[in-house]
Amino acid sequence: MLRYEAATATSQGARRYQEDAAGLWPGVQPSSSILAVLADGMGGHAGGALASGLVCETFIARFVGSQGGVPDRLLGALGASNAAIASSVEETPKLSGMGSTLIGAAFGPVGLEWVSVGDSPLYLFRRAEIALLNEDHSLAPALDQLVAEGRITADAARNDPRRHMLRSAVTGEELDLVDLSSKALALEDGDYVILASDGIHTLEEVEVARIIAGYANAGPKAVAEALIRAVLEMREPHQDNVTVVAVRPTSATADGDGS
Repeated sequence: MLRYEAATATSQGARRYQEDAAGLWPGVQPSSSILAVLADGMGGHAGGALASGLVCETFIARFVGSQGGVPDRLLGALGASNAAIASSVEETPKLSGMGSTLIGAAFGPVGLEWVSVGDSPLYLFRRAEIALLNEDHSLAPALDQLVAEGRITADAARNDPRRHMLRSAVTGEELDLVDLSSKALALEDGDYVILASDGIHTLEEVEVARIIAGYANAGPKAVAEALIRAVLEMREPHQDNVTVVAVRPTSATADGDGS
């Protein structure tokens, strides 16, 4: 049986304020089941920080307090988070326009199941390779498709000011796009799952994989902190907030717990 341990790391980057938030449940690990949540807020200092924190807190509370299958609980927690944003804006109209991306990832006996809205990436690292698991709800995929069709250059796509515009976000309005895992993804001893805000895109995916491989044996905390350090070492003058949640599954016998 797999058990899971996780850690978070974050940096404000070059921004004047922090709009990312992340949460883990339960706080004591390793555990046979954990929930990891990451949110990247938008709406300025007050709105973005409030939105991401509210989304994380509401998602965890609703998921943990609900019954039924994991997909239904994930969708229910997403709906509750969206409703919480709507209620907050209704109570304080000056917060209109605030919102957040969201990744909610449930790890249990059958593996990983998730729901996501926005452009925060969810990665699987396995055997030195990395793969994006969730859909990107920004305009980046559409621009990259234009590159593949030969209609624009790669540089034009990379530097397009619309690249990071979101097609879907948790704003209290109807959710235009939601990515729900179709079935549980079985995980293996030695895998890492990474939830991140889009500030991680300062690093190429191959570099993310290299860093995870280099620190994998040291555990999730070391991996998360190494990824943040690598982003900051790039010295991007407009570096966005960056937050990482690293989750490692291990076999029960590996840590001496056969229960």
